[in-house]
Amino acid sequence: MRRIFLVLAAFGVAVAACGGDSDSGGFEATTATDVPADSTQSSTAPPETTSDPGSSAATSLEEVRDGVVRIVGTGTFADPADGSQVTVPGSGTGFIIDPSGIAVTNNHVVTGAALLEVYISGEDEPRNAQVLGVSECSDLAVIQIEGDGFSYLEWYEGTAAAGMEIFAVGFPLGDSEYTVLDGIVSKEQANGDTSWASVDSVIEHTADTLPGSSGGPIVTADGKVVGVNYAGNDAGQSFAIGIGVGQPIVDTLATGVDVDALGINGEAILDGSFSGIWVSSVESGSLADVAGVEPGDVLLSIEAIKLAADGTMADYCDIIRSHIPTDTLAIELYRPSVDQVLKGQINGRPLEVVSSFEAELDEVVAEGENEGAQYTEYVTITDDSELIQVSVPAEWGDVRGDSWSSGLVAGEELIGPAVSASPDLEAFNSGWDVPGVFIGASAMITTGIEETLDNYWFGDDCTYDDRYEYDDGFYTGLYDLYTNCGSAGSLFIQVIAEPADQTWIASVQIAAVSDADLAAADEIIASFRVDDLAG
Repeated sequence: MRRIFLVLAAFGVAVAACGGDSDSGGFEATTATDVPADSTQSSTAPPETTSDPGSSAATSLEEVRDGVVRIVGTGTFADPADGSQVTVPGSGTGFIIDPSGIAVTNNHVVTGAALLEVYISGEDEPRNAQVLGVSECSDLAVIQIEGDGFSYLEWYEGTAAAGMEIFAVGFPLGDSEYTVLDGIVSKEQANGDTSWASVDSVIEHTADTLPGSSGGPIVTADGKVVGVNYAGNDAGQSFAIGIGVGQPIVDTLATGVDVDALGINGEAILDGSFSGIWVSSVESGSLADVAGVEPGDVLLSIEAIKLAADGTMADYCDIIRSHIPTDTLAIELYRPSVDQVLKGQINGRPLEVVSSFEAELDEVVAEGENEGAQYTEYVTITDDSELIQVSVPAEWGDVRGDSWSSGLVAGEELIGPAVSASPDLEAFNSGWDVPGVFIGASAMITTGIEETLDNYWFGDDCTYDDRYEYDDGFYTGLYDLYTNCGSAGSLFIQVIAEPADQTWIASVQIAAVSDADLAAADEIIASFRVDDLAG
């Protein structure tokens, strides 16, 4: 996992600089969530939403200004490389939807802010605000501004159509000067999956947006809200959450109930075979907090589904939307601050450290010429039948993927798929001087894990250390550890593992000659998967 430290460190800098999205911006260094768990009551009692005779809804583009606010939040985020806390200010836009001071913005504008200050049109001093509810996945938040009798905006009654004239209003780049930019709806239904949200569909429009525009309204010429601005990209495209998707969620958030939220402020990260949801902060008392998730963690999987494999929050949000808040969900995460993989459950078993070969065996691996060096690039390989896949160092370019032959099943020669990789497979198979991996899987081996492992013995060339429990979050079993193998003094790991339904057995053999090979062993264990062999 040492390779991931550098990836996450670089990612943390990038997020701090761009505020979570390339052109829409918001709370820079997106952070801590003031978010209770999905569909649970907030501790903040929602106000009654009754109209004030002295307030009025905007009926023109000019009047929209009175209902749009600049939001400045100050909070902290965790650097995933070392867990350090950094306090940063950031700003975005919001708009009032009720004279009592209920306002809409993006989740990434307010999440993580310990202090929220809202600037009202015509007022020099800011007002404080509280978060009523958020949706991590839909990137929406509803806040309550101090006071009442505010001017407000109403929702557009109709469907946004391509070619429709619209205006993006707000405070881009944190500028206190109110800005209006014109454009048209260019696409009625665009893909809403991003690295920080997963919205069913969004509106694409041509009005220019910049960091700080996030959370602002997209309005018609008569001041009605068509959507909530939330994203932009380097290609000049801008996106807004349409009212068909957004308004029902806003109505729920305004009652103090969160939607699609575990209580984290997350961002999808993807680097080669490594992917996950970087947790910049965790809401105290939330489902994630109770489970033991900490700021700086990277969520790797939920319910054995690898997260962010496409660089977006789509899988994370689909899983949350497929469950209710009381469901038990298995989670696996990586904690960079201590270089550990942990697994546990939401609403269940607490997080526990998963065995890391690199962390536990670093002192017993042989001292070689590559000590201290690390593999910087990994590639995914498969066997010839594409039933096994695993990530290995790019330097292990000698790959073989034909079927597994073994004497473990009497009368059978080919017993299942297999794949091997090494810088030199012939040397790996015949000695101990070269690192490498072999993975074979079979549904034909009927002996138990311990008995199968007993059939392997490498004590003639190595020093037998001991037998250990094996659990990588997907498969469980046992492994034997051998040290001082051959003249190179290499380390050798023999794993026998099986899936939860016990329909097949996998044999994993890894030879490590250096520290870099131990890091590769962790990558192999974290990434190897076998398709169902039962059929």
